[in-house]
Amino acid sequence: MELVAVVKRDCETCQLVEPVLAALRNAGSLTLYSQDDPDFPESLGGARDDTALEQSWRLNIETVPTLIRFDGGAEAGRIEGWDRAEWERVSGMTGLGDALPAFQPGCGSRSVEPGMPERLALRYGGLNLAARAIEVPELEDPIEMAFDRQWSDGLPVVPPTPLRVARMLSGTSRKPDEIIGIIPPNLIECTVEKAAINAVMAGCRPDYFPVVLAVIEAALKPEFSMHGLLCTLWFSGPVVIVNGPITKRIGMNSKGNALGQGNRANATIGRAFQLLIRNIGGGLPGAIDRSVLGNPGKYTFCFAEDEDDPDWVPLNVSRGAPDGSSSVTLFHGDGVQGVMAWTSRTAEELSQSLAMALWSVCHPKLCEWSNAILVLSPEHYGIYRTAGWGRAEIEDSLWQALKRPGKDVIEGAHGVAEGIDPARADEIVNKFNDGGLLVVRAGGEGGGMSAVIGGWTAHRRADEVQTVSQEVTL
Repeated sequence: MELVAVVKRDCETCQLVEPVLAALRNAGSLTLYSQDDPDFPESLGGARDDTALEQSWRLNIETVPTLIRFDGGAEAGRIEGWDRAEWERVSGMTGLGDALPAFQPGCGSRSVEPGMPERLALRYGGLNLAARAIEVPELEDPIEMAFDRQWSDGLPVVPPTPLRVARMLSGTSRKPDEIIGIIPPNLIECTVEKAAINAVMAGCRPDYFPVVLAVIEAALKPEFSMHGLLCTLWFSGPVVIVNGPITKRIGMNSKGNALGQGNRANATIGRAFQLLIRNIGGGLPGAIDRSVLGNPGKYTFCFAEDEDDPDWVPLNVSRGAPDGSSSVTLFHGDGVQGVMAWTSRTAEELSQSLAMALWSVCHPKLCEWSNAILVLSPEHYGIYRTAGWGRAEIEDSLWQALKRPGKDVIEGAHGVAEGIDPARADEIVNKFNDGGLLVVRAGGEGGGMSAVIGGWTAHRRADEVQTVSQEVTL
């Protein structure tokens, strides 16, 4: 049997158990380490120096004092803090600390102080990053280097130092070398570590990282057609809608200015994915990214749905996710089109008014050609709520309001060449494909304004290109 104890001077409990440590030392079976002062405890002639915290890290010490028993080189017992009965059990000795209180909690180990686990993992081999290290000359600015090497989306990036990457990886239980998938257009393998590097560059916090990983996994589903979205001439890029408890946990914005600037999680989660497509997949504007105009959302477009009303069915649940789960939904979206509907006072009037704005998506005469998101503001949702309408009634009302006679939208009608096949002149046609309109709640109080986010023209191939969802796993 071998006993190992880890202490630090700056801990009252460690000072309290000094006579117990002396008794164990006298029994000839104790190896003692000190985290902050190898002269402590003086009555024992000091301890082995663990101020570099290597032994504390290797022994996975979270609290001091910690007493560990090894039998045949394998750990056979452990006790943290001071508990007389447990110290006697672990050590196999009786009569320990009779003059001491029976119990006193310990103190936090220096090895688990903020940022320290990642530093120690890098220092002692617990985390070996596979990415190639790039040295920055002393007189060169790493942010300018990122611009020069085209690692940036046009805004400054956070230099991904090993410590920052290690801290990002602490946000997930997944292994750094796990392959998430193949990133288009260059079809390069993306590991969790590579995703972490780009999340650092985007400015994410480690607790955002599980959402970033879910976004990547969703975008790589074949039905999302990320390669096609990247190559399109159209405006679209990925729009990320996040649902579930994770949104509150990481502080996402679903209220005022939810589609705009000002919230770190909203801004950096979407940006991390866009940087990954650029830096791993090679999706550079003007090269494989052939968008004629693009849209500002191609920097980042990510927001949370407002789920504060318990009667509202969140978007992810409406799409099959378990109630109370966290997930992301990815849509191929354009910019934001504001809809002013201040005078509608009934649910039926409001649906008709919103439908008129939705008809403009892609083009007022193109039907089943492009999908859309309708972001309902609190005031508009309040009108529906007063009428007793929930998601099902709102969606059905909008669906009915989005039907038009084919003769009004065929090619050439009203002197406009754009339109649908003239053979459909006698039909009643839908604006969107089945399931092509996503209704989401978000925004702040103050006015009868909602928003339309138009979709990619490839949505006309509904059997090939679809909105996708992915559960967030921690």
